[in-house]
Amino acid sequence: MDRNEKQIVIDEVAELINKSMAVYCVDYAGVGVGDISKLRDEFRKEGIVYKVVKNTFFSRAVDQTGKYADLKGSLPGMSGFAFAFDNPGAPAKVIKKYFDDKKKFTLKGACIDAQYFPGSSLNELASLPSKPEVIASILSSINAPASGIVGTIHAVIRELVSVIDEIEKKKAA
Repeated sequence: MDRNEKQIVIDEVAELINKSMAVYCVDYAGVGVGDISKLRDEFRKEGIVYKVVKNTFFSRAVDQTGKYADLKGSLPGMSGFAFAFDNPGAPAKVIKKYFDDKKKFTLKGACIDAQYFPGSSLNELASLPSKPEVIASILSSINAPASGIVGTIHAVIRELVSVIDEIEKKKAA
């Protein structure tokens, strides 16, 4: 690989870093090619890009972008990188699922926005709600007071109708 080819790889990784909300660094030692393909498919379904690049290329891309510098301490060894663009917790769910099954593909570290998380934080990261779950929670919080008001108004109208019915019955009697 000549110098220009190396720079192209570094630039590609730098572009992924700039576009991502989160980057997860994993140790893929002992994971077979078939399992890596399955993991890539799982990542792809979640809108995540998984790449294996030399640690020095990743380090240079981090230097080039100025983002996720804390991940440089997680680089020694065999490293794969999961780049999340919309849902920063999604890679953790995929990693945890595979790790729970095979006890391989361990999380070395992750950066979500500017926050660094060590590999021991996998369970906490995997429990983060997804973007649709957060949106649903917010909408239900907004909707709850409105439906409460509607219920109260409906109850008042129902009581008013009951009172009018009672008055009408008394006049008729």
